[in-house]
Amino acid sequence: MTVAFDYSLSSDTRVLITGGTSGIGRAVAAAFAARGARVTATGATLHEVESARREPGLERVECAVLDVRDGQAVRDFASCFQELDVLVNCAGIIRRGAELVDPAVFVDVVDTNLNGTMRMCAALRPALATRRGAIVNTTSILSVFGGAQVPGYSASKGGVAQLTKSLAIAYAADGIRVNAIAPGFVETPMVRDMTANPARYRAIEARTPLGRWGLPEDMVGPVMFLASPAAAFVTGVVLPVDGGYLVMSSDAAG
Repeated sequence: MTVAFDYSLSSDTRVLITGGTSGIGRAVAAAFAARGARVTATGATLHEVESARREPGLERVECAVLDVRDGQAVRDFASCFQELDVLVNCAGIIRRGAELVDPAVFVDVVDTNLNGTMRMCAALRPALATRRGAIVNTTSILSVFGGAQVPGYSASKGGVAQLTKSLAIAYAADGIRVNAIAPGFVETPMVRDMTANPARYRAIEARTPLGRWGLPEDMVGPVMFLASPAAAFVTGVVLPVDGGYLVMSSDAAG
């Protein structure tokens, strides 16, 4: 898929993408690299990172292991960046079933999706301030309505939305813009159980005004816009990228 937004970058542009070894993060990492930026993408495990290094489009991307739940690891990793233009927080997990009855699973999801985002923003703030850079977080349309099967995911993404707005205010004095995308239903490995269910797949497709599920590549243009000089006066925005799902009448899903 071709992204219409023309955003050319120099090799001096530094971009860091957590969760950049798969799904939405992978698509964003490949796009930034294709436009000339120096890109680092992280994955939570060595297996994720090694697999990503073999993926087409990531040949120019530096891939590294980082567990965003580990505060010391995040701080050590951030210390390698003296300057940073763009931080994209895509690292995230979702748990179904057991999450409904196990508070420990809920805590792990929140620690990854919400606390991990905050750890990265705080640790990279000095490097971003040096370049008056931009942060793009990843929330979800489930930050707007509840998800009966994924309370931890919904709660964490609601937190990311509010964190985005709060950090936009807190970091403005440093010249750092903080925005987020709120993807709708996107075909990624994270939702393979849903895409493999024909009835569930068709129900979401039918409820989406544009008549299809999203693809990871659909997120690239919005992320690049929010990170670019074209959005120089945009901060604190949570931008739905959902094919129109949210504008339909309320119908809880998840």
